[in-house]
Amino acid sequence: MAEEAPTEDFEHAEHVAGDPFLAVVAITIAVLAVVAAGVGSLETIETAATIDTKSDAVLLQDKATDLWNFFQAKSLKKNMYEIAAAAGGPNAQGFAQQAKRNGDDQQRLQAQGKVLEQQRDAKLEASERHEQRHESLTVSVTLLHISIAIATIAIIRRGARWPWYTALVLGVAGVIGTAVAYI
Repeated sequence: MAEEAPTEDFEHAEHVAGDPFLAVVAITIAVLAVVAAGVGSLETIETAATIDTKSDAVLLQDKATDLWNFFQAKSLKKNMYEIAAAAGGPNAQGFAQQAKRNGDDQQRLQAQGKVLEQQRDAKLEASERHEQRHESLTVSVTLLHISIAIATIAIIRRGARWPWYTALVLGVAGVIGTAVAYI
């Protein structure tokens, strides 16, 4: 089997020997394969970015939820201290101060929670963009792979032109789809 490997590399060259058009088709196949590999890499990058930004959004939501729970606890404490202050007595002023501190803490926590929610929303929007790019790139790389297969038919059919033209159209469509993914 090791003896067959060197000859496999020249399989396309054997088919195209003596026909300049078939040499062009073979070069087209090589170029399409390189472009397909590049688009496939971009697709992988966008998939990873989708997962990464969605994970970041989940973490931000968890932090915001923790803050909102703390906000609710401060609200309960504030209300209890307000009730205690309203009841009067020797500690009424201290209870009123505690109620104010808890109210101030509530405002701070509310502001922080809103910031975290805005950050979460931004991550979700970014994740959607990455997901849309991934979907477009999936179609593009599929078109490029199909174009490679169809271009090969031109070699198998010993110079039939229609498969090569079809492959070029599909290859261009794959490249355009890639460009559109980033517009």
